[in-house]
Amino acid sequence: MADAKHYDLIVIGGGPGGYVGAIRASQLGLKTACIERDNLGGVCLNWGCIPSKALLHCAELYREAVIDGASWGLSFEKVRVDFKKVVGSSRDIAGRMSKGIAFLFRKNKVDHFQGHARITSHKTAHSPVRVEVLKPAGDYYHGSGSAVTQSLTASHVLIATGAAPKELSVAPWDGRTVISSYEALNLPKQPTSILIVGSGAIGMEFAYFFNAFGTKVTVVELLDRILPVEDDDISKLAQRVFAKQGMTFHTGHTIKTLDLQQSSSKTKKAAGVVATIVDAKDEPKTLRVDCDVVLVAVGVAGRFDGLFADDLNVAIDRDHIKVAYRDVAEPTYLTSAPGIHAVGDVIGPPWLAHVAMEEAVACVERLAGHRTLGVDYDSIPACTYCNPQIASIGLTEREVIGQQIDHQVGVCSLKSHGKAVAVGANEGFIKIITSKPYGEILGAHIIGTDASELIAELGLAKRLEATAEDIISTVHAHPTMAEAIHEAALATEGRMVHG
Repeated sequence: MADAKHYDLIVIGGGPGGYVGAIRASQLGLKTACIERDNLGGVCLNWGCIPSKALLHCAELYREAVIDGASWGLSFEKVRVDFKKVVGSSRDIAGRMSKGIAFLFRKNKVDHFQGHARITSHKTAHSPVRVEVLKPAGDYYHGSGSAVTQSLTASHVLIATGAAPKELSVAPWDGRTVISSYEALNLPKQPTSILIVGSGAIGMEFAYFFNAFGTKVTVVELLDRILPVEDDDISKLAQRVFAKQGMTFHTGHTIKTLDLQQSSSKTKKAAGVVATIVDAKDEPKTLRVDCDVVLVAVGVAGRFDGLFADDLNVAIDRDHIKVAYRDVAEPTYLTSAPGIHAVGDVIGPPWLAHVAMEEAVACVERLAGHRTLGVDYDSIPACTYCNPQIASIGLTEREVIGQQIDHQVGVCSLKSHGKAVAVGANEGFIKIITSKPYGEILGAHIIGTDASELIAELGLAKRLEATAEDIISTVHAHPTMAEAIHEAALATEGRMVHG
């Protein structure tokens, strides 16, 4: 491989962590290449964050106009939903964004190789990391490569290959009737009914989307509440609100069997699924759910199929590439193999695009010799883009109590909040948890309109170690949804005015 092209850094994966890391590395003067087996942008841009938000926007428009419009004196007759066009619009948006990343690569002089990457050797005292580019083989999420198209070397490699949805053993995917989020974003027609297994952010966003357009939605969750990583009060209200919107929930249950039905030409009955649901505590109670489609949204695992040569022995921990990062002052995100680093979903939770981006920047800046502040893992915002939206940062009240931290809680309900009432968005609340006696922000939790935007103020406050008093003394414009943050901060000191 004497003629192999050499780089300072090769980034494997063109998703949020990969393309951001590649661009930042090139800005720092590192000769950089990025290998991506599919479209630039990764899962987030092509099959996750961006297209799903386009679908959710359509669902919100439809629900506000057709379902909620009457209360505002607006009426619409014979409204027609072109489901194929709804989905098509989201695909067009993803395509435009992917082309935008290609432009940024050209602008920042990042070389782009299309294909499947395989790392054949790690870095030694006498040789660089060696990487082959192969023709991709397999599906979008899984697979390796066939013929080698390019041989490259690098001083360092950054793996940012993301994660793939986990499959249930009792519900293997067939891509048509039992599907993952990948297929859910591109269904050829709207299902009449759908069973969603898992009530995390992905499951609930799809539940909201399909329910808004009239699909009968049933959600099964193994734990005793939906959105189980959220604060208990958030989960409780979210389930009540979404049930009122028409969704059916079976918490504390799991799928025992799936019986795929064959279509019948005689009865003209389409193919579907009969799911047997059982109590998670093994109590003798079963439920039967008939549906057109089952969406499995029970989590993800790191995606690195065919990435490593057999003799590399890169350490893996619970389906993710192992790196030391949370307990290190200035982590380089180095794997067990010299010269090979990894960031983002492939190294484990939190599985969030913004975390992958920040990790990639911290990693490449340190490789380039810069001292960085790195990633504050105690101040990572998480959002679920249903309506009402859900956003959180820091500790839940459950976690604060478990850690025996002396604290106080302030809650501002949106029921009587001026802006929320004015725009018909008064379902929800803002909850701030602060420490005693100084009032530092331990956690913040929002359910309501614009929650994903409002959380930024609390994230900045927490990052700067601001107190409730700092928020209270900050003048908030009236009327705005952000005023509710001010009121919740007042509530932590027993001073709330509008509530």
